[in-house]
Amino acid sequence: MNAHPGGEAHTRRMLELAELPAGASVLDMGAGAGETVALLRGLGFQAEGIDLAPRSPWIRRGDLLHAPYPGGSFDAVLSQCAFFVSGDQPGALREAFRLLRPGGKLLLSDLFFTSPELLLREAGFALLRAEDLTEAWRDYYLEALWRGEAPCWERPRGKSSYWLLIGRKD
Repeated sequence: MNAHPGGEAHTRRMLELAELPAGASVLDMGAGAGETVALLRGLGFQAEGIDLAPRSPWIRRGDLLHAPYPGGSFDAVLSQCAFFVSGDQPGALREAFRLLRPGGKLLLSDLFFTSPELLLREAGFALLRAEDLTEAWRDYYLEALWRGEAPCWERPRGKSSYWLLIGRKD
C-alpha cells in the first residue's frame, strides 16, 4: 500500500489523529485498489470505497464529486491523493461534507495550490489538525519519477504543498 506518501503508516497516523470510535462507518473517496478499505476493515471499521476506476471487487464505481450515497451516510470520510486529481478540490470537499453525519470527521491528505485551511473552512469543516508534509511528498514524487511511475497532471502554476488534514462537520 504505497500509492501515496507514507503508505500504510501514514493512513494509520491519520486514523490515530482522528480518534474514530470502534466500528465507525468510513468511506474512502478515491479508493483505487482498495488497500485502505482492506486496512480499515481489518481494524474493525465498517469501510466502503468509491473510485472512477475501481481495481477491487469491494470498491464501488463512483465519482467522488457526486458520490452514490445519501447525505449523512458516514461517520468519517478518508481520502489520500484523490481530491486534487478530481480537478475540483472545493467540490470534493463539499461532497465529503454532505456525506458526513453531524460530528463526522474528514481525514484528508492531498496536494494543494492554495490554502488548505481556507478550503476546509469554506466547505464548512472545523479544522482539527493540519500538518505540512510537503517534504515527504517531494521525496515520494521524485522516487516515483525515477521509477517512471509518476503521473503527470496538468496543474495550476504556482507553489504546491502537501498536507495531512483532519476536519469535523459541526
